[in-house]
Amino acid sequence: MLRRIRNQAGFTLIEMMIVLLVISVLILLAIPNVTKRAAEIDETGCEALEQMVEGQVQAYKLKNKENPATAAALIPDYLESENDLKCSDGRSIVVNNGAVSITNP
Repeated sequence: MLRRIRNQAGFTLIEMMIVLLVISVLILLAIPNVTKRAAEIDETGCEALEQMVEGQVQAYKLKNKENPATAAALIPDYLESENDLKCSDGRSIVVNNGAVSITNP
């Protein structure tokens, strides 16, 4: 009654568990690197935004022969809105008499 089937193709339970273990270890090694890189990306992005605003301040100064007192003077001709002054990590770009700086939330 019981017949053994020859030439069975497939994976055993042990083989599947080993593959899942290897995948799990690789994921555990990759996740900390991804989160570390995300913080570096936010930092670099905010610095790039600061440089862009500094460029807009220089354009304002060339056209109007004076420094902008605040960031509001740059809107709408040089910046679209106040949202252009916010970094993805919550920090903000502040313009004070032509000087551009990053402030913490």
